[in-house]
Amino acid sequence: MSTAPEAPPGESKTRQMMKNCWSCRLISGGGLILSGAYVFHSARRVMQQGTLMSMGTVAQITFAASLAAWGLVIIADPLGKAQKKT
Repeated sequence: MSTAPEAPPGESKTRQMMKNCWSCRLISGGGLILSGAYVFHSARRVMQQGTLMSMGTVAQITFAASLAAWGLVIIADPLGKAQKKT
């Protein structure tokens, strides 16, 4: 018999490790935030050249915001905090 807590049925062992590893969440979330900053910077460079904003530039800025938001969600881990309360 094992006394170690078991993961919920739909949760993989990798996800279980990711929830407990603060440095893993910080590195991967920070990487996504920096990726968003890079994409935003490249869209900003096109805008500074004086050209009109195209749908591609708008899509780049939207994608950059979503990358940064995804990084913040990984760092904050709201799902893990919600499960700890129960």
